[in-house]
Amino acid sequence: MRVQHTPPSDGTPAEAPPFDAAAARRLREALGMLPGHVAYGLRAQYGLDVGPDLVGAWERGLRTPDSREVTALAGVLWCDPAELLYAARTLREHRTVRGVAVADLARRVGLGVDAYRKMEESGLWRGTERQSAALIAVLGLSPAQFMTAAGRDGELAEMLRSAVSTRWQAYVKPLAKLVPVDRATIEDALPRLHADYQSRMVATLGWGGGVGDAGDGAAGREFLEGIVGHFWERVRKV
Repeated sequence: MRVQHTPPSDGTPAEAPPFDAAAARRLREALGMLPGHVAYGLRAQYGLDVGPDLVGAWERGLRTPDSREVTALAGVLWCDPAELLYAARTLREHRTVRGVAVADLARRVGLGVDAYRKMEESGLWRGTERQSAALIAVLGLSPAQFMTAAGRDGELAEMLRSAVSTRWQAYVKPLAKLVPVDRATIEDALPRLHADYQSRMVATLGWGGGVGDAGDGAAGREFLEGIVGHFWERVRKV
């Protein structure tokens, strides 16, 4: 899917998206271009005051192009802008990848600019369910991306560890409130996660404890460490 970058409507400077410097160099070299060729294209085609030294600094990670420069660079390199970006994780990174200004996003999700900015800076989303749904729609987030960007992965992991190690039924309701996934999906995924974990612990206790991963509980601990990933795998299979 092509990511479109648009200048902020509030007149603020364009922000820097999560630029993948190595990808920019790889794409340039694949076309047989030198930094000077790229700089010329940026000036001639897009009117940007960019020289070969700046292109080189981008590729070495010493400088970061803003969203307009990334769009222009993608045009010169004949690629999608998304190919020049690494996977966004924070609210700010997702917003800048989409080319949405703070004021625009705040308005579209129903928040004041200052209130949204504080959430973005803290890395903790505190919006209502309706505002969360609007945020997901505007930024095109998957449920997993939303949870990471909202700073909720830690809370999710703690809840899931408790669910798989005790009575999972007690965690359906709180998980449905925490995660932007319908309750039926959670009710299907949780017992499967519980069974996966319990099977590892049964192996630990079987035949006098044994020796190795099963015997020392390593399999169970490893499962709990990656519980969030296991949860999303189960959700996708529902």
